[in-house]
Parts: sequence; C-alpha cells; structure tokens
Amino acid sequence: MAAAMRRCWTQLTLLWPAASYHARPRIWGLGGIYKPDPEDPRTKEWQKGPAYEAKLYGRFGSPSGVKPESLWPSQERLREIEEEEKEWCPTLREMLDKVEAEERELQRAKEARERLIAANMAKMPKMVADWRREKKELRQKLREEKDRRERLLARAREKFGLNVDHRSPKFQELVKEMEKEEKKKQKALKKKLKEESLAAVPATPSPQSVSTTKAETP
Repeated sequence: MAAAMRRCWTQLTLLWPAASYHARPRIWGLGGIYKPDPEDPRTKEWQKGPAYEAKLYGRFGSPSGVKPESLWPSQERLREIEEEEKEWCPTLREMLDKVEAEERELQRAKEARERLIAANMAKMPKMVADWRREKKELRQKLREEKDRRERLLARAREKFGLNVDHRSPKFQELVKEMEKEEKKKQKALKKKLKEESLAAVPATPSPQSVSTTKAETP
C-alpha cells in the first residue's frame, strides 16, 4: 500500500509552479510578540539595534521585553543631536533675525539702486548735450578732412595731371609738404593772435610812476 502511494505521488504533476520554501519558525515572546534574534545571521539588519527595539516598545510597550532606559541616547549622542538641531533646526528668534537681516539688505540694495538711477537721470541732460557736441565735432572734423583731401587731390592734379594715384610716392610726398605748410601757417596765426592780444591790453603803470605823478600834481 505504501509503495503504491509513493509511486502515485512521484507520478503526480502539478498544474502550477511551486517552490520548496520553508519559512523559518517565528520566535514568539510574551503575549505572542515576535522578536527576532539579533545573534541569528538570517536576521535582517533593520531588525537589529535600538531603532527596532524602540519600534517594538512603542508598539507593544513593556510586554515587548525591551527596557526603556536602554533606548535613551548616551551623553555623546545627546550632544550630537543638539548640534544637529542647532544647525538644521534654528529657533524662531534666529529665523526672524535672519529674515529681518535679508529684508534690510534688500532695502539697502533698492535704495542704492534708486540713488544711482536718480544720479544718472540728473546727469542725463549734460550727457545728451555732450553727445550732441561730440557728434557735431565729429561731423565738423569729417568735413574738414574731406575738404583737405579734396584740396590735396586738386593740387596734385594741377602738379602731376588728372590721373594721379593717392597711393603713389609723389602724392604722399606732396601730402607731407602740405601738412608742413599748414602747420607753419597755424603756428604763425597763433603767434599773430597772441601779439595782437598783448597789444590790445593797456599798459599798467607801476606804483613808482603813480607816486611820482601824484607828487608833481599841485
């Protein structure tokens, strides 16, 4: 009979896949509380240590078998927690002071920007006038340069003919000569204007001549 049952069992084929899984027996403590053995190598890491024991104590209380005094952090851990709280959890007063300091800094930056804008707006008329003056001077300089170039070309055509090249050495030499002549003329004009201005100023009598004139007057 037993042999027949074994033959039937070996010939039996399952219609669904099955795994040969055998769960390890659970360790039950007082009141049916499962508490893993930390010495067992099959115990998961998250089921070890004070964090899991605190979880058990928070769920089941004293029936969990966990001593509450063992869950209290040490002095070193308390100091670390305090330092972490100071760094990551500032007090309300500290947060308010930080917000006020940021607002003051933003207000100072805003006032400085407004002062800069006001100063630039006050300078705007002078800047516009300077720009217009510089533009006018540039146009005047360009016109003078154009007139000078036309005079040079006209003089070069008179001297060398109509087909004169402004890149030729003769033309460049002529330009240098005319520049020297213009510099001499400007220098002579400045000298003449200076002499005329000095001649127009009346001679100031010296103090000695004034006193002599007063003594001769009856």
